[in-house]
Amino acid sequence: MNTEPVTPTAPRPIRRAIMTQWWRELAFLHWPVEPSVVAPLLPAGTCPDTLDGVTYVGLIGFRMDRVGLGVGVPYFGRFAETNVRLYSVDAAGRRGVVFRSLDAARLLPVVIGRTLFGLNYVWSRMAIRRRPDGSYTYESVRRWPDAGPRTAFTVVPGGPAPAEPLNDFLTARWGLHTVSRGRTIYLPNEHPAWPLHSATLTDLDETLLTAAGLPAPSGPPPSVLFSPGVPVRFGPPLGT
Repeated sequence: MNTEPVTPTAPRPIRRAIMTQWWRELAFLHWPVEPSVVAPLLPAGTCPDTLDGVTYVGLIGFRMDRVGLGVGVPYFGRFAETNVRLYSVDAAGRRGVVFRSLDAARLLPVVIGRTLFGLNYVWSRMAIRRRPDGSYTYESVRRWPDAGPRTAFTVVPGGPAPAEPLNDFLTARWGLHTVSRGRTIYLPNEHPAWPLHSATLTDLDETLLTAAGLPAPSGPPPSVLFSPGVPVRFGPPLGT
């Protein structure tokens, strides 16, 4: 398999967008994990994507804004979202993400994501708060369909993140793998290069990772990043 290189911008330009949105105020928390642990959790036709023999699980909190589906569909406003995601590559060499869960504060996108794209969206009570000291707090408690799992964490953004392979590997992802109508598909996206900042995690209380079938973190995440955000376009799904 010839895996595509990690690039700061999308290797496949989106000519016809089926969905547009903004991702804002993102906090990226990442822990290393053995590929053999996550391989059974990935869709058929994909395997764990690795860097130096290690793959990662990510907990990403952010604000979704100006979501639109195609032409003539109204925006859904702004709402908080938190994702648990893994990193995948398919037989065509396309790198992507696999969402083990997507907690969202707005019910309609939850229903659409589950119905149209087979994504494991969950309706949750959520909040993102920017503190006077410049820190950001992300909070989430699930409501439906499986109430209980939660997360709460605070990050303090710092200066520009260094240009290093791990930062690019974790954030320069130009599509997602999911199962829709019984088959694995690849949903490509494009956006400007990430404006990334180093960040410090000051507290963490979460049960989303174990609810997603992953091991509980054994310590603080070795990678913590922040971004003010980017506009995003998704193209039609591709087969794997």
